[in-house]
This record gives sequence, structure tokens and C-alpha cells, in this order.
Amino acid sequence: MKLKDKTIVITGAANGIGAAMALRFAAEKPAGLLLCDLDGDGAEAVAEKVRHLGIPVEAAGCDVSARDDIDRIVDRARDRFGPIDLFCSNAGIIVPGDEASPVADWDKAWSVNVIAHVHAAGAVLPAMLERGSGYLLNTVSAAGLLTSLGAAPYAVSKHAALAFAEWLAITYGSRGIGVSALCPQAVQTKMVSDAMERGAASAVASSGDIITAEAVAEIVVAALADRRFLILTHDGTQKFAERRVVDTDRWIASMQKFVNPN
Repeated sequence: MKLKDKTIVITGAANGIGAAMALRFAAEKPAGLLLCDLDGDGAEAVAEKVRHLGIPVEAAGCDVSARDDIDRIVDRARDRFGPIDLFCSNAGIIVPGDEASPVADWDKAWSVNVIAHVHAAGAVLPAMLERGSGYLLNTVSAAGLLTSLGAAPYAVSKHAALAFAEWLAITYGSRGIGVSALCPQAVQTKMVSDAMERGAASAVASSGDIITAEAVAEIVVAALADRRFLILTHDGTQKFAERRVVDTDRWIASMQKFVNPN
């Protein structure tokens, strides 16, 4: 998908990958951008930068785990800019923990990392299918292809998020709907920094070299132009994913060494 003259919605747009995508997408001259985030003031700050680039933009506070909030921002984008061409379901959270973690932690990871994508698809797909075109970009994680040490709720929810993106692509691809799953490894964002402070350092450390959000946004623009389903940011991700599929037992044994190096 080329982004020129397109109407685009980005969730999780106050910082990190979402903010970087907003600024990079603006360079492609879209018809309009709607930026939303739980941090509405942060989304507005990014929107102001986009305005300085001469691109029509709106900002809003939004809880992506609430369908009513998603419906509200979709209606606002349509009212201001017209039919939505690209919905970037980008908001996500890192939740460290294991099988003993409180159910509330698992619920939080599930609501933001999975159900938010379900809400987004439910809100925009009917109109996209009616006109036979539209695109969903779901930010997942390399954890959805591999795992995330020290962060079971995160790893499990990201596997589910990838499975949902695959299902959307298979089910609606023949009806004009494009779907991409962005699966970055370690990216220099506030979410990653906060996760390390909360005790998920092992999850971050196992994710490879840390790259900038701006580098990710550049990769995304190229991948959308190619209508590529799986968008990877690190050279090793596909190699590791292939090893996992070809010889799962060997892959698990290699990962166990990171957990118990002795």
C-alpha cells in the first residue's frame, strides 16, 4: 500500500513506534492521520509535530481495550478525513511474569495485546469489505514468532496476536484486504525502558540488538508498499523462527540455556 492520499489511524501513537510511524507516514503525504493513545496529551504532542509538516491530523485519548473507544476514534477519523484506508493497531504492553502471576496481569496482556486487534478489525472491516479495499497493520512482536524470557503473559498474548493477524489475512485477503504483522525485536522505546525497570530485563536482553523506532518506521513503509504480511526488523528473526519450526526440540533446548546458563 502506498500511503499518499490515504486516511490512516494509529493507536499507541504518543511515543515509540507509533509516534515514529506517524512522522514517517506524514512524509508520504496522506490525506489525514488520526493519532490516539491512552496518553491523549502525548498523542496531541506528536500530532502537533505532524501539523508542522502540513498534514491534516487529529489526536485523541483512547483505551484500545475498550470497543467503545475504538468505535469513537474510527467515527472521528471518518468524519474528518473520509473512509479509513489503513488502521495501525499498534498499542501494546510488556507484562513480565509466569504461571504464578496474578490473573489480572494475564487479563491486562490479553486485553491490550490481543483484544485490541479484535476491536480494531471489528470496527473497520465492515466498511473496508463493502468497498473491497483496506489495510490492517497489527503490531505484534518477535515474541509472537519466538518467545520472551521472563514474560509469559507477553509471549503468550503476542503468539495469539500473530495468529489473529494470520487468520485475518487468510480470511479476507481475497476480498481486497491487506494485512501485515509487524514483529520487531528490541526497539529503543519507552515501553522497553519501562519493562526493564519493572523487572523484564531478561525479556529485553534476549531480544537482540536494540534499534530505533525511526528505523522500524522506515521498514514499515517499505513493507506496506510491498503488501508484505510479516514485517521483521532484525536479520536474525526469520532464521530463529525457521529453526523453531524445523526442529522445535532443539530450539527449546537452545533457549533453555538462556534461562539456566549453567
